[in-house]
Order: sequence, then structure tokens, then C-alpha cells
Amino acid sequence: MAYDVIVIGSGPGGYPAAIRASQLGFKVAIIEKESLGGICLNWGCIPTKALIKSANVYDYIKHSANYGINATGTQDFPAVIQRSRGVADKMSKGVQFLMKKNKIDVIMGTGKVKGKGKVEVTAAEGTKKIIESKYIVIATGGRSRELPNLKQDGKKVIGYREAMVLPVQPKSMIIVGSGAIGVEFAYVYNSMGTKVTIVEFLSRIVPVEDEEISKELEKQYKKQGIEIFTNASVESVDTSDNGVKAQVKKQDGSMMTLEADIVLSAVGVVANIENIGLEENGIKTEKGKIIVDKYQQTTIPGIYAIGDCTPGQALAHVASKEGINAAEHMAYLEKKIAHLPDVIDYNNVPGCTYCTPEIASVGYTEKAAKEAGYDIKVGKFPFIASGKASAAGATEGFVKVIFDAKYGEFLGCHMIGANVTEMIAEAVVARKLETTAHEILNAIHPHPTMSEGLKEATAAAYGEAIDI
Repeated sequence: MAYDVIVIGSGPGGYPAAIRASQLGFKVAIIEKESLGGICLNWGCIPTKALIKSANVYDYIKHSANYGINATGTQDFPAVIQRSRGVADKMSKGVQFLMKKNKIDVIMGTGKVKGKGKVEVTAAEGTKKIIESKYIVIATGGRSRELPNLKQDGKKVIGYREAMVLPVQPKSMIIVGSGAIGVEFAYVYNSMGTKVTIVEFLSRIVPVEDEEISKELEKQYKKQGIEIFTNASVESVDTSDNGVKAQVKKQDGSMMTLEADIVLSAVGVVANIENIGLEENGIKTEKGKIIVDKYQQTTIPGIYAIGDCTPGQALAHVASKEGINAAEHMAYLEKKIAHLPDVIDYNNVPGCTYCTPEIASVGYTEKAAKEAGYDIKVGKFPFIASGKASAAGATEGFVKVIFDAKYGEFLGCHMIGANVTEMIAEAVVARKLETTAHEILNAIHPHPTMSEGLKEATAAAYGEAIDI
């Protein structure tokens, strides 16, 4: 079986790579060992957002009196889980349709590079076959990272997959790690009535975000009843009794015992690069990731790698762009298109966390901008001053913008509040177009909207704020 392009993995990097390659005139096959759409569609981005939406609806019911409505209701935890799985299944079927539409052959099984232009596929029942192509794209993604002292048993110490399909809602949960996965599940389970405790090794939660964002989320989470321990590490867990006892070391070296029904380990992801033929074929790796150039080529010409198994940010939208770029680079080499793809600027990648309040950011944090040597102007607009936020009953949070004082270059944007994940694209496009503060100030923003916050924060940076 001969193809022009074989893609190993059908996640948010793999399936766009396959579709773009097909659009560019290549004969394409995609190999998937589990479900089309990969982790993102089946066990990550999409089903977690469905869980979060259910939690949002339940929150509305609990606080309906704030809106002048008398509503009562109880949550049905198994039904919440069932709805989430239904959304994921629907999205996976959507990818099946896209494969047919774009005439891409789907081969179920586990792929392994067997030399230049060759991939071995092992089916679920163990049978093997070799398929050939000129180009190969490795898009094998990642999985939940496991700490040596926090081994996951899938029952009392779980990862994100199990957290999405628990048969019974736990009365209490310890979440280890406060990145996007940790704080999103913290919101869902706390809203549903589980007592949630977050343990974070670093000095603040959501540690990759601007420091003021971390402080605001911690304030809002404590208001919601979530207990938070920073500068703390889980040293060991005892699962021998009914629940779990976690021994936690605090910053001063003292120990405390936390008890819960379940521990969720949310300490990041690790790349799936084992047993896929890297070492045998001279494909180089570093720090657990496949080394690639700016067009996603590995150290072996004709073999590309994209997404979570490479050094870029482990985000679905990054993987998608990397996959498209890989396909377009192949097309350029084959003279199907006349130009090279636009190289990704990894400092202009938006990050979104779908807790409540939401977090969205792009570019430099205030600290990073100062460390890079910029003289900066910083502006903030609190949503409590927003008419739309007040009308919506969602006044938590703010927009923070950072500009270069000399030229007005838009260095960074950081938001926390309702629906800010829908607002961050403006900052991404503005930075891509090299927009200055002056241009944002003179671009009329609609009123009343939450998006006015970006313009108002910019005005605040230059001493021209109207509403604060």
C-alpha cells in the first residue's frame, strides 16, 4: 500500500495535517490506535468543556435568585458524565466524516516508523503490515505524567481520563498540580459539591500565567470554597483504607496529612515517543521530545513530528498549526505550492484555561517583559467597571495589557473573567499585525461588551481611561 503521506496519530495535530496534505493533492493515510480525534476530542479539550458547561449551568441554578429568578434543581452526576461522553463521541464521528470527505484512508492500529518511507501498523489483534509513503508525520501526542511517589492506580489515584468518567461523584478530592487540567477539574468537582483541595509544588497556582492572574484565581477559588496549598508537595499516598491519605510536605519542611476519597494527579503531560521507531531510525530526541526544525522536520528528511511529542507548547491549536505547516512544507518541496509556510511565533500563542473565572493570555508577562529589557507601560481594567459584566453578573477579574513604552509595541495581554477565552484572539491578531497601543485606542470597540476591557486597559496604560 503506497501513499504520499502517512500520519501517525489523529489528534488535533494529526487530522489537520492529513486534511491539509489531501487538499494539496497528496494521497494520504492516517493511523490511529484508539479513536479518531485523539486525546483532545475524546479525553481532553472537548469533553472537559462539556463538564465545565454542566458545572456552569448548575452554578446558575444555585445562584438564580441573583438574577431575579426562583429556580431549584439538583445535579445528576452520571448524567453529566454521560453528556460529556456524548459530546466527545459526536466530535469523533465528525472527524470520521472529514476523513471520508477528504478521501483519507483511516488505518486502525499502532504505527511505528520502520525506516525511511515505511511504517509498520500493528492491529489490535496483533497482526502487522507495512505501508509505504514518501513522507511521514509523527503526531503521537502525550499522556498524563506520573510522579514516582504518586503512582496512578486508576481508582483512588487517578489521571485526567478517569476524572472524566468516574462512576460515582467523590465527596472529597485532592488535586495535585494547578495547571490548566488541575484548575479546570477543581472548578467542575467543587461546583458539583465535592470538597476540593489543590496542592501545588510552586509558589502560586497556574504558575505559567502572569502573577496577578494567579493571585486573582486563588482569591476567587478560595471564595468558591476550594482549599489551596502552594509551595507544597505530595510525598506519599496511602490507599490501603477506604479513601486516600496523602502526606504533604510544606514549605517549612513540616508534614501534614490530607484525607480524601480520591487523588487526581494533574502534574502535566509526557510525550508518547516510546516504541515508535525513533532510535532505530536515527530520529533524535531531547528531554523527552522529538527535535524538529522550524518546518517540523525531524533530523531525518521526509519525517516530520508535530504536537505534544515536540518541544512547542502542548496545546491543541499549536499542534493544528504545526500539522498544517508540515503538510505545506512537503507541498513546497514537491512544487505543489510556491511559498514556504509562515513559521510559528511561539511567543504569540494564546493560552486558555476554562475554569471559572476563565483565563486567557498571550505574549510576555509583566515579569518576562522586564527581564527581556523592555521599558513598559502596564494598564488594567477591572470587570467590576464593565456595564456588560455587571449586567451578566460576572464582575470578577480584569484585563491587563503590557506595552513597550518607547514604540507602543503590544508585548502581552492577560485576562481573567467570564468568556475571556473568546476575547484573546483580538490580542493575538493585533500582535501578529504589529499593532501598537495607539491603533487599539483608535479602533472603536462595541458597547456594552466584555471586549471593551482590552481597549479600556490600553487607555489605562496611557493615562486615558474613561470608565475607571
